[in-house]
Amino acid sequence: MAITKITTDVISDSSITVAKMAVNSIDSDQYVDGSIDTVHVANDIITHDKLGAEFTTTGAVTTALDFGANQIFTKTMSGDTTFTYSNPAIGMVKDFILTGDHTPTFPSGTKTVAGTYDGSVSNLIQVLVVASGDYWMSISKAQ
Repeated sequence: MAITKITTDVISDSSITVAKMAVNSIDSDQYVDGSIDTVHVANDIITHDKLGAEFTTTGAVTTALDFGANQIFTKTMSGDTTFTYSNPAIGMVKDFILTGDHTPTFPSGTKTVAGTYDGSVSNLIQVLVVASGDYWMSISKAQ
């Protein structure tokens, strides 16, 4: 039996249907950028392992809290320190474990809504991005 090579010239438009395709015949090599949308992602299928580093990692900082880099920031102050934020997005909540018996200063627009910094213990500072330039901060102390 001779094998005939089939070319796109022989296949008519719309003649290959889903019913004629093998199960699992399309994989990530055939996807094009932007072809997967929220309709095609099943509910509850995205796991913690699939989240970006900005939601799954811890990183030490000097003065810059890059909201696109880590979920948890850590710092032991050795003197009064002025912090900055970069890459904040509305709805993000970042955790900052801060220690050191010095005075921290946070960017303009940061409102402390609960707690007071205590340099004699570790402090968990949570920053919620409410809007551009509007940050709500709560401070808890280790017990």
